[in-house]
Amino acid sequence: MTRRRPATRLTVRVALVATLLAGLAAACGGNGKGRASGGLDDVPKGCEAVDMAVSPEKVTLLTDLARSFNDSDAAKKGGCSVVRVQKVSSGVGMQLLANGWPDAQANGPRPVVWSPASSAWGAILNQKRRDKNQSDLAPPSKAFMRTPLVIAMPRPMAQALGWPDTPIGYADILSLAQNPNGWGAKGHPEWGPFKLGKTNPNFSTSALSATIAQYYAATQKTSGLSLEDLGQPQVDAFARGVESSVVHYGDITLTFLNNLYRSDRRGASLTYVSAVAVEEKSVIDYNSGNPDGILDPGEVPRKPRVPLVAVYPKEGTLFSDNPFIVLDAPWVSARQKQAARAFEAFVKQPENQRRVLKFGFRPGNPQVRVGAPIDRANGVDANQPQNVLDVPEPPVLVRILDLWAQQRKAARVQLVIDVSGSMGEPAGGGGETKLDLAKRAATSALNDFKDDDQVGLRVFTTGIRTTEPSDYLDLVPIGRIGDNRGQIDAAIQSLEPQHGTPLYTVAQASYDALRQSFDPTRINAVVLLTDGKNEDDRNPDVNNLLTRLRNSNEGESTRPVRIFTIGYGKDADLGVLRRIAEATNAAAYDASDPTSINQVFTAVISNF
Repeated sequence: MTRRRPATRLTVRVALVATLLAGLAAACGGNGKGRASGGLDDVPKGCEAVDMAVSPEKVTLLTDLARSFNDSDAAKKGGCSVVRVQKVSSGVGMQLLANGWPDAQANGPRPVVWSPASSAWGAILNQKRRDKNQSDLAPPSKAFMRTPLVIAMPRPMAQALGWPDTPIGYADILSLAQNPNGWGAKGHPEWGPFKLGKTNPNFSTSALSATIAQYYAATQKTSGLSLEDLGQPQVDAFARGVESSVVHYGDITLTFLNNLYRSDRRGASLTYVSAVAVEEKSVIDYNSGNPDGILDPGEVPRKPRVPLVAVYPKEGTLFSDNPFIVLDAPWVSARQKQAARAFEAFVKQPENQRRVLKFGFRPGNPQVRVGAPIDRANGVDANQPQNVLDVPEPPVLVRILDLWAQQRKAARVQLVIDVSGSMGEPAGGGGETKLDLAKRAATSALNDFKDDDQVGLRVFTTGIRTTEPSDYLDLVPIGRIGDNRGQIDAAIQSLEPQHGTPLYTVAQASYDALRQSFDPTRINAVVLLTDGKNEDDRNPDVNNLLTRLRNSNEGESTRPVRIFTIGYGKDADLGVLRRIAEATNAAAYDASDPTSINQVFTAVISNF
C-alpha cells in the first residue's frame, strides 16, 4: 500500500498488509481477506477442495456461483469437488503469492484459483518472482467477466464539464485541479476546489488502472508505454499534478462511495469529492442505493439524491478483466486443476453469465448480450469506452508502483494514542500488554511515511498534566518525519498506561488544531487509537461533538480534516468511533483483536 515510500519500503509495507485479518473488514467493507465461503468448511471425504482467492467486489457473485456448482452434476465429474471462496484484495493476493502464501492459518488456505480484478496483477506477480529468479505462478488466462475503469462524478459536476456531449479526460481534471478558482471556473464556486478520490494502487485495481491511464494521458499514447516514457520530466509533472488533487487515499473505493452516500443523505454530496476512480459496476451499485455492493439482511436500498455518472476518459481506459487463474503452484494438484477447470467452464455457461450481468459486470461469454443494468438509466454506457488502453509490460507496471510512492500527495498527520490504564491489560499470549503491541505497531507504521510527510505524536488520558489542557499532551509536535522519525519512535517507546479516557475532548481538540494549521498542499488527518469509551464527566455529550465535526467539516470544505479511528480491543466503543470517523468523511477500523493492530495500523496509513 506504500504509495509514497521508496521501493524497499514498498515491499516491506505490502508484505505486512498481506496479513490483514478479519478485524480489518470494519473499514467500510474491508480490504484484506475473508473467511472461506461458497462451500463446506469441512470438505466431505473423497471430495477435492478448490479454494479461490477473489477480489472483494465479486465475492458475493462468486460465492453464489460456487454454491450452485457444488450442488450440480458438474462438480461430481472426475470425482467430487467443492469450491470455496475467500475475499482477498488483488494487491494483497499478489504479494501473498509472491511470498509463497505464508501462514495459511492467518491468510486463509492457499488458493487453487486466483481471480484478481485485473490480469495486470498476474503480470506483476510473475515479474516480482522473475526478479527473484523464481518461476511464474500465473499462467495466461481468459476473462470470465469485465468492467471498465471510469471516473465517477456527481451528475451536476459532470454536466458542468460538458457531459454527456463533451468528452472528458485526465487532462481536463488536471486543468481544473490546478485552477485557483476551482469549480468557480465552471460557474460553481459553491463546490470549492476540484477534489479527486483515489485508492492505493498497491491494493486496488481501480487505482492501479487509473495510475496507468494517467501515464498514458501524459504521453498521449494508447499502447507501448515504456520505462523511458515514465522518466520524462513532463510525464512526471503530469502525474504529480493529478495526485495533487487527491482528497485522501484509501485502501478500498468503498470508503469513498460510502462517505459520498452519507454526504448525499445530508444533502452535501457536492462538497465531499468531485470525482472517484472506480469500476463501472460500482457506479451501478451506488445509483441503486447500495454503495458498497453488499446488502445486509433487512437492508432496503435507497437511491441517492444526486446520482453518479460514469465518465469514460477520452484518452482511454482499461478493463478489469477478472481473469480465472488456475495457479501453477507447487501446492496445486492435477486433480485440483481439473476441478478448477470444471468450475471455470460452469461459470462461463450462458445461464451463469446472465447472472454475471445481473451483478453489474459485462459478461465474458460473447453469446450473452450486454444490457440492463449496464445502461444510461444507471449512469453508465454500454457503448463505451471508445478507447481501450493496452496493459503495459510487467517491468513498466512494477515501475509505475514504485514511482507512485514518490509522486502521491504528501500528508500531514497527527497520531493520537490512548494511554489510559486499560492499555496495560494483557493482549494475547507472551505476557505483552495492549500498549506493548500498539507501540510496536505505531513505530512500524512510521516507516510507511515518506520523509516529506509531516507527523506528530499526541497522547491522551485524564489528568496527564496539571495545567490546561490537562487531558492530552503533545510529545512531538507535527514536523517533517524525515527529521523527527527517531524522536517520535523514542517517545512511543516511553509510553506507560495511566488513567481514564477523555475521548471526546481529545477528538475535538485534535481536529480543531489541524484545521487551524491546515496545509492545503497536503492530506490533513488525525489517526486516533483508543481501547475504551469516553470517561470524561466534564465532556459526556457525543452528539455535541458529532454536530461540531459535521458542521465544520461541511461548512469549510476548503479545509477538510479527517479523523481515522481505530477501535482497539474488545472494550473499545466501536459505534461511537465509527460515527466520529463518518462525521469527518473518514473511515473507522476495528482492531478488536489486539494482535491485529499491526495490520490495522498499516491499513489506516494507506489513506495518506
